[in-house]
Amino acid sequence: MSTFLISCSKDDEVVTTPIENTVFKGSFVNSAHPTSGNVTINKEKTKLNFTDFKSDSGPDLDIYLVSNLSNVNEGFINLGDIKGLNGNYIYDLPANTDFTVYKYVVVWCVDFNVNFGYATLVP
Repeated sequence: MSTFLISCSKDDEVVTTPIENTVFKGSFVNSAHPTSGNVTINKEKTKLNFTDFKSDSGPDLDIYLVSNLSNVNEGFINLGDIKGLNGNYIYDLPANTDFTVYKYVVVWCVDFNVNFGYATLVP
């Protein structure tokens, strides 16, 4: 019996991804604001899946991949605007991203330089 992770894309197309096809995963923890949910990266390292994601609203929230939580603005990859505050979302990943370096997924408030919450990616 296979276990599947169900995700919804921005256009509400339902996508099912076998959990066995993930190479990195993590769970969100609070930083400056309550943030929860899970993240997975598919085997091809092309998609970042958010499931059961929740976070507070804020001005200009983006999703960053970062290498250092103590200095988020130095060396980050911006995956774009947050797609929603409550649900399942999919973000495209840049080719050849090294997830042993960029091992944190951060909900970042650009206007105030605030980390709302983050997930640590583990193999």
